[in-house]
Amino acid sequence: MTFKKSIAVIGAGAAGICAAKHMLEAGFDVTVYEIGSRAGGMWVFQNDNGRSSAYSTLHINTARNLTSFSDFEFEASVPPFPSHRDMARYLARYAEYFGVRPRIRFNTKVERVSPAADYSEDKPVWEVEIAGGEIARYDSVIVATGHLTKPLEVPALRDAFTGEYLHSHHYKEPAPFVGKRVCVVGVGNSALDIASDLATVTPRLVLVARSNAFIFPKLVFGRPFWDVVKGLYKPWVPASMRNRIVRALVWIVQGEMSALGFPATAKKVHATSNANIVNHIRYQRVVVKQGIQSIEGRRIAFSDGTSEEFDTLIVATGYLIDIDFVDSRVIAPKDNGLDLYMRMVPPVWRGIYFLGFLNSDSALNWIAEGQSRWISEHEAGRAKLPSRPEMLNEIDARAAWVRETYKDTPRHGIEVEHMPYFADLKRTLREAARRVAAE
Repeated sequence: MTFKKSIAVIGAGAAGICAAKHMLEAGFDVTVYEIGSRAGGMWVFQNDNGRSSAYSTLHINTARNLTSFSDFEFEASVPPFPSHRDMARYLARYAEYFGVRPRIRFNTKVERVSPAADYSEDKPVWEVEIAGGEIARYDSVIVATGHLTKPLEVPALRDAFTGEYLHSHHYKEPAPFVGKRVCVVGVGNSALDIASDLATVTPRLVLVARSNAFIFPKLVFGRPFWDVVKGLYKPWVPASMRNRIVRALVWIVQGEMSALGFPATAKKVHATSNANIVNHIRYQRVVVKQGIQSIEGRRIAFSDGTSEEFDTLIVATGYLIDIDFVDSRVIAPKDNGLDLYMRMVPPVWRGIYFLGFLNSDSALNWIAEGQSRWISEHEAGRAKLPSRPEMLNEIDARAAWVRETYKDTPRHGIEVEHMPYFADLKRTLREAARRVAAE
């Protein structure tokens, strides 16, 4: 079946090319806008689009089998934990294989996405304006620009420290920091990777953990951690049992997180994965502190009453959602989150979707596939969205779950757990199909 509907996809990273692939398979006329010269988004090291946070030693946090799309495997020569080079090559091959690449307009910056003057809920029309003034009209738009591009700065740290300061977004390699005393703030994947990078080239490396950490090992019994536990991620396995087994395995390999110096917290935190940081802490190449009390010049005073001088302060404090090219009438970040039905749809508008604007306990590629299929069914007319009050209720319920479950930080506001989220995608699609059948 061929549809005449036109769809614009903004961004040619993993989520964008996945969306384009699924929309093309559904028979839509697809145009992808990419500000840089290559597909692959954040996985393109030193990407000329200026948006990649990749560093030279970056590897995926999840195993290869978890990160590949369901219908496109990595090359056999790729190791269990692909590097950014492997990922960029994989995504470029994916875009070529599924016919997405000819649909990409490279070196094209989108300045504005807004509803057209003749927009209506029954017949949405969207305008995409690019640098230079060209305006194109589309039936639908999928925004897939990611949420890891605009650094979330902490002015109290940036303005007080008089030594070298940078956000982890700008960290690329360890060489510039050899011989320097470095303080790294954060316990996310980037913070742990950077601390591991620098642990053997600096005379002093302090890692400031403002919250607890839950660090998955990369390998268990000589196999990728995910390959060992993936059998637990089945719908019939109770979540409580799965969590107990996973936590037990992490404890067996890594020990108690509190014994490494991380503070205890009552609520969950986003899990991280790292092969080396625990050993570096055990060997005291990395020293964990639980908070910063004050900064004077290059001297940082910590919450345990100690203070030290540092040459460099690297903050891995997360990112701000940056969609300033989208008309603010449509959606605007609130508390660094987006009020979206099923993390995709602004309740007031039709024909615009936001893909991949979430943190997950699984690989983004899996999430992107599930979201893309969900969007495709709605765009093909085989599914119908619920009423605006129903969508708002779902948004409120999901936000309440996050507040109850996770530590209150900007990072956790867009958290999802992939098992219940995939179940929600299937459930809401069934309900949406019934609405169409009832008409």
